[in-house]
Amino acid sequence: MHFKLLIAFVDDDKTDNVLKAARDAGATGATVLNNARGEGLKESKTFFGLTLETQRDMLLFLVEEHLARQILEEIARVGEFDSKPGSGIAIQIDVEDAVGVTGQVAKLHEIVEEEL
Repeated sequence: MHFKLLIAFVDDDKTDNVLKAARDAGATGATVLNNARGEGLKESKTFFGLTLETQRDMLLFLVEEHLARQILEEIARVGEFDSKPGSGIAIQIDVEDAVGVTGQVAKLHEIVEEEL
């Protein structure tokens, strides 16, 4: 079984909705790293030296490769990445190997067989 790593940077107020949407689309779990920070085309606004920006979370999903694109699209839809500039981004990376996922492989086989 081959995997992709999906990495999403989302506003912290959308984290729970994005996690639910990813799970509904086939993700079997996630790792959430709080307090991520970043900048896009526009520099962050400051007020007396304090940065005025919403807090971001970084979400990591190890997903089966056949499900990766639909999960990625669902993350983008719920996170409003295309409709609201600056609301977040998501990327996918090929994973050469993974360990510690044998418990999820049986479930993934069922899901992938249904999808294909």
